[in-house]
Amino acid sequence: MIIISQMATMISRSFLFGRYERKVVKNVLQFNYCRNSTKLPRFIRTSTSLSNTSINNETPESDVVSDEIPKNTSKKSIESPLLKQLQAIIRFNGPLTLHNYMKEVLINPVSGYYMSNDMFGPEGDYITSPEISQMFGEMVAIWIYNEWYKMGSPKPFQLLEFGPGRGTLMKDILRVLQKLGLKESDMTVQMVEMSLHLIEIQESNLCDPDAKYECDESVDGYYKHSSTKYGGHNIYWHRNICTVPKEFTFYLAHEFFDALPIHKLIHTEEGWKELLVDLDDSDDGPHHLRYVISRHGTPAAKVYIHSSEIRKELEVCPEAGVVMNDLARRIEENGGAALIMDYGHNGTETDTFRGFRNHKQQNPLQEPGTADLTADVDFSYLRQQTEDHCVSFGPVSQAFFLKNIGIELRLQNLLKTSSHEQQRNLLSGYKMITSPEQMGERFKFMAIFPAVMKEFLTKFPPAGFHRNISTDEEDKVIMNRHKDN
Repeated sequence: MIIISQMATMISRSFLFGRYERKVVKNVLQFNYCRNSTKLPRFIRTSTSLSNTSINNETPESDVVSDEIPKNTSKKSIESPLLKQLQAIIRFNGPLTLHNYMKEVLINPVSGYYMSNDMFGPEGDYITSPEISQMFGEMVAIWIYNEWYKMGSPKPFQLLEFGPGRGTLMKDILRVLQKLGLKESDMTVQMVEMSLHLIEIQESNLCDPDAKYECDESVDGYYKHSSTKYGGHNIYWHRNICTVPKEFTFYLAHEFFDALPIHKLIHTEEGWKELLVDLDDSDDGPHHLRYVISRHGTPAAKVYIHSSEIRKELEVCPEAGVVMNDLARRIEENGGAALIMDYGHNGTETDTFRGFRNHKQQNPLQEPGTADLTADVDFSYLRQQTEDHCVSFGPVSQAFFLKNIGIELRLQNLLKTSSHEQQRNLLSGYKMITSPEQMGERFKFMAIFPAVMKEFLTKFPPAGFHRNISTDEEDKVIMNRHKDN
């Protein structure tokens, strides 16, 4: 571990950025590992066809709606187990903010979507870049190693991931870092995850089964501890970042911020009001819930609107601000960096809230608890939370980041030693995660570093955030060479 005051001296040592990065990509990722392919769906969760949250109804005059139980007619969608809980809450407290609705739908301890479902992959509700191609995680590993080296290679350090899903991204990263020579004592892995169901899947994918054991979180802060298959690193699971030790850390957040609950604010002739979720007791509505607009300005409408805001609709994620502020302070005080990977925008979009089920969009109010709810990440808002403590880079597109790290070099090497079927899968996965028409442009990358590194990083920008390799021509050569495959 290094303290922040020592970092400026350590990073000033001689370092030929471009030459070193190319050497790492070419020499280290030449191992011929090709994992089993994943069947790819036709529908990608980043579709621009968004849910319609247009509202024609205002909240009823009474804060507590009717106690009449809505009829389960053939016109209505199926009543999910969570729906009955939501109906009871709304009857007692009145309409829910979209923020509270998302929290209940996603992390309700009994019926929340994330608490018991395996939503990833072709058999789930959506698929992510790490599930599509191993090269995604390999490029992220190269970024971590490259930036760690530039910071002086401090040991030991922590590698933390928010919302690790199945653990696929971390597995590919650990595999590469082991090839790069990181030993058991050089690093610990910290996982921030709320779902016990997903933790079991992560543990199965990441850990040596003979090393499992439980821990008492009341004593140590974490609630599970094991060791990884690749590298034998200690790995810990936490319910939130508060129990993670404050040490030199690389933070990863892949499709994490898009799942955090949002407030939806709408500008009317009477000022800013908030979108709410209410009961729909009528026989005409397709679902048992409906959108309404608050009669008066809510606390969110008063707190989160900036005086310079020109949009007429706004999605705000308070939890994202809290997480980013905490990350910025940790990075400033203890060193490290953060890499945020998500679909989003730079403060321009207004209506991105939607649901996904079986790789198709679903109305967010339909059968709550059975579909994922998500909203595009506002990267400008994330950046604002770090400005007092850190320097940020990006957002850049996923295609830009991956290609300028060197994904074409890795693809060429894999294609040389792969079977005909493996080549087809590799090319298909590569195209899906880099093509502008699919995930290449909609997904963004943003990096955060301590403010003390600003001058150094101005001269030597982080890997993937500047045009380092001539990628466009290489891309055409690769795809044309294998177009018949």
